Amino acid sequence: MFYYLFRILKYLFFWVDFILFTALALVLSGLPKFILNTFYPRMFRWWCKSFIRALNVDLRLHQKNARPLPKNYILIANHPSAFEDLGVPALFPVFSLAKVEVRKWFLVGRVSWAAGTLYVDRESRESRAAAGQQIEDELMKGKNIALYPEGGCKGRRIFEDFRYGAFDISLRTGVPIVPVFLHYESQEDFEWTAPQTLIHKLWHFMTTQNNRANYYVFDALDPKEYTSKEQFMEAVHKMYIEWQKRYLE
Repeated sequence: MFYYLFRILKYLFFWVDFILFTALALVLSGLPKFILNTFYPRMFRWWCKSFIRALNVDLRLHQKNARPLPKNYILIANHPSAFEDLGVPALFPVFSLAKVEVRKWFLVGRVSWAAGTLYVDRESRESRAAAGQQIEDELMKGKNIALYPEGGCKGRRIFEDFRYGAFDISLRTGVPIVPVFLHYESQEDFEWTAPQTLIHKLWHFMTTQNNRANYYVFDALDPKEYTSKEQFMEAVHKMYIEWQKRYLE
């Protein structure tokens, strides 16, 4: 009895902490952008960690890299769930590229915008081109950018191919790519499939019988080792297929 009472009190504390943190984040999001840029991205990472605690997800970082990560990089990851929007910035100092719909999400949209999240309309070629240029500009400022080369949530298994964007940008800028493989032990509960909404997924995260989320980070990939975006993409896609066999199958 006392065990369950303790757990209930712990989760209540985490939710109160998250609600108060969110209220503060929303108030501060109204500050001018040049002020937000000085502190809000770091605060956003803390907010993500607070949200993860409230959702009761056991997020684990597995450092498979043999060398230290570079100071400036493009992070790429597979994208089976909505949880990555919290999990990746909670663990890595990155600015994410998100679908434009995220900007309209209740609470999350306002906070993510203030944190410097980039947005793209995946169905618009013009929007994708503009996002690509913005990513290059931000990388040249020394920022780290998180991208999902599958081009959206395509299921719990690696999609048949990756989009070229991240690899093309890496080749043009010389900024290395840091690959991260995401493994949710309760794959069905975390996978985002139609017609589920964000509310559905948050409930699934909170009620899953296995709340472990494993994020595996590997050594950075130097674009100088590849001659084209096609070769780069295919080589990295093969890596993800191998990691899928190791961790998912």
